[in-house]
Amino acid sequence: MRKTILYIIAGVLLIAAFFAMRAIADSKDKEAPKIKKVVKTVFVDTIKNTDVPIIIPANGNLVAKRRVELYAEVQGIFKNSSNLFKAGQEYKRGQTLISIDASEYYASVQSSKSNLYNQITAIMPDLRLDYPDVFPKWEAYLNSFNINETTPKLPEISNDKEKYFINGRGILTTYYNVKNLEQRLGKYRISAPFTGVLTEALVTEGTLIRAGQKLGEFIDTSTYELQVSLNKDYADLLEVGENVELSNINKTKTYKGKVSRVNASIDQATQTVSAFIEVSNNTLKEGMYLQAELEARTIKNAISIDRGLVNDRNEIFTVKDSTLVSLTVNPVYFSDKKAVVKGVPNGEVILSKPVSGAYNGMLVKVVSNEPSAETNSVKQDSLTVTETTK
Repeated sequence: MRKTILYIIAGVLLIAAFFAMRAIADSKDKEAPKIKKVVKTVFVDTIKNTDVPIIIPANGNLVAKRRVELYAEVQGIFKNSSNLFKAGQEYKRGQTLISIDASEYYASVQSSKSNLYNQITAIMPDLRLDYPDVFPKWEAYLNSFNINETTPKLPEISNDKEKYFINGRGILTTYYNVKNLEQRLGKYRISAPFTGVLTEALVTEGTLIRAGQKLGEFIDTSTYELQVSLNKDYADLLEVGENVELSNINKTKTYKGKVSRVNASIDQATQTVSAFIEVSNNTLKEGMYLQAELEARTIKNAISIDRGLVNDRNEIFTVKDSTLVSLTVNPVYFSDKKAVVKGVPNGEVILSKPVSGAYNGMLVKVVSNEPSAETNSVKQDSLTVTETTK
């Protein structure tokens, strides 16, 4: 009985093996599935080498070219003036910005001037007797002396005897003390050094101002500067006076500027050089963010293409007999979107936009090839690739 069961099991296994072998054999005879290739519509350019300018983008915030930080050198009460000392207030050149009460100090200045006048008056009799040749000029000085006006310059001393006599009476010392007091008296009034606008006001009328206190900031609104940082490799290509095109962040307004200064030192941390672009326009304000396009140099016999067309092996794809063929090029400059390359022969047809999955030897079929307007020295055509099955 046991042997019978074993024979039955063996027979079943043999039958199952037979059908399994037959199924495997039949599977080899099946037709291979057709591979469907999906190709995309691409664009090509017909190359014409020209002189390509390298444009370096830069950006920054505007700063007034002329600005003054206002500080007090004397102490006193801020007096009222015709214009309120407030941010945004305009002043003409020479107009009073801040006037500090100087009544007490003015009295001391007048006292010193009176003392000088009395000293000179006291020596006049001696000058008439001992130095009659110099007496007329000192007499003329006294006659022109006005205590309510700026102290005039002392007569020029003509000889040693006159010098010893004048110095011995202490007149020179008193004179220079008076001039020093007059100079300090002028610090009680701060006038506008140029026509501009007050951008910051830290005090108000009636405030007690102390020496060394910051009072505000005053700028010239006629001219601004934009500081930009450039790669050190292009520092020697910039020239003072070179024209620069500026635009706002939305590209809705453009301005004309020029390079006014180029820093002679390189930033050790960033290896960049600072350039200053001067620009004037009534619509500009300090602190505005502007973008600049600096023309660093011009590359001869080159083309400007999409940066994505150049792979990591410095190759681009050309189209020859409906086939993509790689071509080694010499990249000269890369920007964030464009690449300037050399080594592409005139008349060569290349891809104008990156194609996902493109490879060397890829077959394509040109459906239409209608030339369009020439742009940036590159003539653009359209090339359509159809779907095929194999």
